[in-house]
Amino acid sequence: MRGRMIFRYVCVPLFAVVLFVAGCGGGGGGTDSSGNNQGGNTSSETDGNLNGNQTGESNQPASPTPEPTDPVQAKLDSLSTAEKIGQLFIVGMDGTASNDNIRELLQQQHVGGVIFYKNNIENTKQALSLFNQLKEENRDNPVPLFLSVDEEGGRVSRMPAEYTKLPAAAKIGAVGDAKAAEGLGDIIGTELAGFGLNMDFAPVLDVNSNPDNPVIGDRSYSSSASTVSEMGLSEIKGLSGQGVIPVVKHFPGHGDTSVDSHLGLPVVKHDMERLRKLELVPFQAAIEADADAVMVAHLLMPNLDPDHPASFSKAVIQDLLRDELGFGGVVISDDMTMGAISEHYKIEDAAVQFILAGGNIVLIGHELEKEKAAIQAITDAVEQGTIPMDVLDDRVYKVLELKEKYKLSDDPAKGPGIKQVNKRIQQFLSEYKLK
Repeated sequence: MRGRMIFRYVCVPLFAVVLFVAGCGGGGGGTDSSGNNQGGNTSSETDGNLNGNQTGESNQPASPTPEPTDPVQAKLDSLSTAEKIGQLFIVGMDGTASNDNIRELLQQQHVGGVIFYKNNIENTKQALSLFNQLKEENRDNPVPLFLSVDEEGGRVSRMPAEYTKLPAAAKIGAVGDAKAAEGLGDIIGTELAGFGLNMDFAPVLDVNSNPDNPVIGDRSYSSSASTVSEMGLSEIKGLSGQGVIPVVKHFPGHGDTSVDSHLGLPVVKHDMERLRKLELVPFQAAIEADADAVMVAHLLMPNLDPDHPASFSKAVIQDLLRDELGFGGVVISDDMTMGAISEHYKIEDAAVQFILAGGNIVLIGHELEKEKAAIQAITDAVEQGTIPMDVLDDRVYKVLELKEKYKLSDDPAKGPGIKQVNKRIQQFLSEYKLK
């Protein structure tokens, strides 16, 4: 059990004759000064660490031997309920500098992380100042922040224009060399880590099986599940090697859709046989390779759950992702302000159902009032017992465990080396003939 200590007592019989012969020399006790038992030694030799000629075993109990402590459990136990609830959220912000709204979310709601979009980032100097400022404003909170972006290369990039653009995943997949995907991850990780960013919603593990897909397309490595698996795992290696947490997406597979979930709710009618053969293959590979985090898509999959989108479906998150595929890490929702949810459901209800379905972090990228409403909904659900405390603790434990694994801190970043990174990008593009 975490945090408990096990006491071991060593009971040793006393030998009256030996004690009588030993007489009054040196008092009772047969352990050395470090507390180590000299197990069963009845010779007349003295231990050089003892004052006296005692022999034999001690009749005193040994000092308690604590089990190794669990720092994650200790941190969890130290948090208030409000601080625990805050760890269940990554939120977005308006503007390019800290403001009263994001300060309220950090300092009063104790949110666990922030996501940044293109409109938050103007240039290198401004971005570094913003990220470091938010870290400073989180100083009074007991847990450091996730600072996250969607940085994939190609058309999905948040980095300042000072960086040379990286190609989309499809171009990397076409190279046919997994080292290229690892190089992509390494470069992106270097860019983000230079700013102090520590989480990337990448790689995309969707299989691009529908050429009419309006949202995935060249963001996917390939129409081949095996290629997506190989490339995706290599990109994960590159990102995590730079201390950036990869979040694979969009589970259970957004590749065969004809609706953009930013605008509406896509419906995927595949059965489990089809999903296991194609869409789930890259995610299964990532889970077997100990992926840290999975983002769940806003998809209605009537053959799995006709009543709830995947992003807050127990059938998808708990039954499929966790129980069948064996994922034990952090589950993050796609942005709950996307049209797939906001046009059909109340965000407050979706947030509560997501946590109950097995999720860990609710992502709400826009609108302060929606962010606060979702936090309040989770708070009410905990107070009313709809989300039991053991469920809350389980969800938060995994979040804290991930932060501990990557040794996150709110120390300020020094800033990226733009020239060095751009030189590395040029070498990369040249090596794989991607110019």
